[in-house]
Amino acid sequence: MTDTASADDPAARRLLELLSSGASSEELARVPADGATMRLALHIRRTLDAHSRREAELTALFDTASDLARLRDLDAVLRSIVRRARMLLGADVSYLTLNDHSDDGSTYMRVTDGSASAVFQQLRLGVGEGLGGLVAQTARPYATRDYPRDSRFDHTGAIDGAVNDEGLVAILGVPLSLGERVIGVLFASERRPRSFSPDEVALLSSFADHAAIAIDNARLIEESTAALAELGAANETIKAHHEGLARAQDAHDRLTEVVLGGADVAGVAAAVAAMLGGGIVVRDAEGRELGRSGAGRAGPEQAVLSRALRASRTAGKAVAEGGAWVCAVMAGPELLGSITLTGRAGLDDADRRLFERAGVVTALLLLLRRSAAEAEDRVRGELVADLLTAPERDPATLLHRGRRLGVDLTAPHAVLTLHADDVSRARLTSVAARRAVLAGVYAERVVMLADTADPGELARRTAVELSHALGSPVTVGGAGPASGPAELARAHAESVRCVRALLALGRQGRGAAPADLGFVGLVLGDRTDVADFVRATLGPVLDYDAARGTELLRTLRAYFACGGNLTRARSELHVHVNTVAQRLERVASLLGSDWQQPDRALEIQLALRLHTLSG
Repeated sequence: MTDTASADDPAARRLLELLSSGASSEELARVPADGATMRLALHIRRTLDAHSRREAELTALFDTASDLARLRDLDAVLRSIVRRARMLLGADVSYLTLNDHSDDGSTYMRVTDGSASAVFQQLRLGVGEGLGGLVAQTARPYATRDYPRDSRFDHTGAIDGAVNDEGLVAILGVPLSLGERVIGVLFASERRPRSFSPDEVALLSSFADHAAIAIDNARLIEESTAALAELGAANETIKAHHEGLARAQDAHDRLTEVVLGGADVAGVAAAVAAMLGGGIVVRDAEGRELGRSGAGRAGPEQAVLSRALRASRTAGKAVAEGGAWVCAVMAGPELLGSITLTGRAGLDDADRRLFERAGVVTALLLLLRRSAAEAEDRVRGELVADLLTAPERDPATLLHRGRRLGVDLTAPHAVLTLHADDVSRARLTSVAARRAVLAGVYAERVVMLADTADPGELARRTAVELSHALGSPVTVGGAGPASGPAELARAHAESVRCVRALLALGRQGRGAAPADLGFVGLVLGDRTDVADFVRATLGPVLDYDAARGTELLRTLRAYFACGGNLTRARSELHVHVNTVAQRLERVASLLGSDWQQPDRALEIQLALRLHTLSG
């Protein structure tokens, strides 16, 4: 109390009682007291009010900080910050901008509370632009009672337009700081003029400091959560990768054991089908099926399979095509075949690698098979060469070697000699060996022995099949059948001359035996069997005359001797010309309608001459 008011003063005592009960300034003003005493009482009231307000603000600030500390989601933290800021200052609108991580240093609107303008909610501020840009640049709070008319700030059309669209007048902005780094700006604003007191600026600044920490914590938690998620995903990927590698290695070991255990292609197909749970088909380079296993659906059509095989060969991995998976079986750049998987809609990386590993093991098996076949072909080829080089030197040894290879050289065999200009002898031998008892190279040509009684028919069929398989004309001369080394060697010489005759006649890509070449075969053959040639050429006529006592053969001789003139032939035979014509019609029915064609007529005349000379 002052000197003008004592404890015994009733007015002063009343004022003290009202102050202790928390009476308002209006209640104090109604007490009759002198001016000095009343001023002191009102001052005390204002001081108490300020302390109470400050206590309430601090309580709200700490409650807010506590609430923020419990939040973990960044968006939830930002929404809580602007909502609390609006509540703390009783503002119309509160909002928060964050600095962009790009090099331009601008700040953009992140979240608002109480805003109604879409233009304002999408606002971006450049460095130093507007009140917010200045706060972000200087890291100091700024407040304005009337922003549109405040010349302290760098006004831009975009900022002023957004502020006007929202209807804001008074704005307070404080920095969101982490040490020396400003991460954004927190705002409280009014749609009417308002002077923000230093206490309000300090309150919002204190709240912004807590908010900045909460934002940073939320960001760290989000980054940690994302990092943990990425780490977990990476661990799962590594685990799956290791499991896939282990499975692939186990599959490789199992398949290798199958191959080394002597299993064939069908055995490998069965093992792969069991591991992948689908249907497996293995084919060679020409597309022929080598093995099949599993109950998968039918594979793709040949055109689709060929396209997939080309894609797999180019990519060096398995490819999906036509509802199936196809993997090229390669040995370096050489295509050995293909392996097809059906019944599986999709393959994960582990199963795809396993399927590709099966292709590698299949290549190993095919190489082993080829090596074994090449070794056997070499042994068989050596026997063919020795058989034809010196058949009489040691026939017993040749027969023994043949028996060791499962070939009885004492049994009748046809001998075929093959000629192809555009195909290597090794490839021609390999293809011919599949159709022969023995096959090898002798005197620069491929020779094959086969079980057949008709070398001509086999030569023709072999020429067609090999020409198609190799894509190049293969000419085949056949002879035999012959038994024993010496006869087989003679038959080979005859087949060689037959090939030469075919080539000389321009019949590349064709097959024939000497008997198929008519008098050319008779001339070329070592075993000149006149009776067989005459019988093959004139047999039906000879048989007809013998059975009926006719003179068709004599009529033929007269006809050719007279140059095909019926009148002269009639005189020679002393018969009517109609009789000659009727006899020749009968000849045509027996020998064929082409008997008068030049080539055929020449053979018939030669057969007639040989028949006469042979008696």
